[in-house]
Amino acid sequence: MAEKFQMSLPPQTLSSESPRIRGLLERARKYRGFISNHFALMANSPGLLETTLTGYKRFRKESGFTLVEQEVVFLTISREHGCPYCVAAHSQIADDASGVPPAVTDAIRDGRPVPDPKLRALSEFTRTLIVKQGWPDRADVEPFLAAGYTERHILDIVLAVGVKTLSTWTNHLFGTPLDEAYATREWSAAPAAVGAP
Repeated sequence: MAEKFQMSLPPQTLSSESPRIRGLLERARKYRGFISNHFALMANSPGLLETTLTGYKRFRKESGFTLVEQEVVFLTISREHGCPYCVAAHSQIADDASGVPPAVTDAIRDGRPVPDPKLRALSEFTRTLIVKQGWPDRADVEPFLAAGYTERHILDIVLAVGVKTLSTWTNHLFGTPLDEAYATREWSAAPAAVGAP
């Protein structure tokens, strides 16, 4: 098996010579209360970090999803992308900030059906959208709409997929070390389960 490439750029800090990087890291600190390892690494490309922060903010404020639903979307995407950093981070956020029932978070982490029917429809549709690369069948969409979601919600999931792809790919390229704040929800990808249709 080929050795995975790992980027060697250093994490950026608030002592950076670049005012733009310092400003973006301040925004990142306001977002989660600290500068996470993946935001510090993303700051090597200010456009990447700025786009990510803006996308997260727009999804959080404008999607129409509840905090619990937002985390279900982010956690489902993170698991489907096979990102240990993202799964751990969004699991911890689900526990500490979003009010997601642990049974829901653990079901998504384990690749099991979500116990709540509406959240299950959301998670399953989010996964389907990723697996089918934005080409869902009518039969995929109908249970999602029947659960009370709208076509607008589909586009907001696309926004979440875009933002999480930026995060995930950055974490894959760097092998981003897990922040202590997320360590209690560490996760190891189950290769056979992740990405399987």
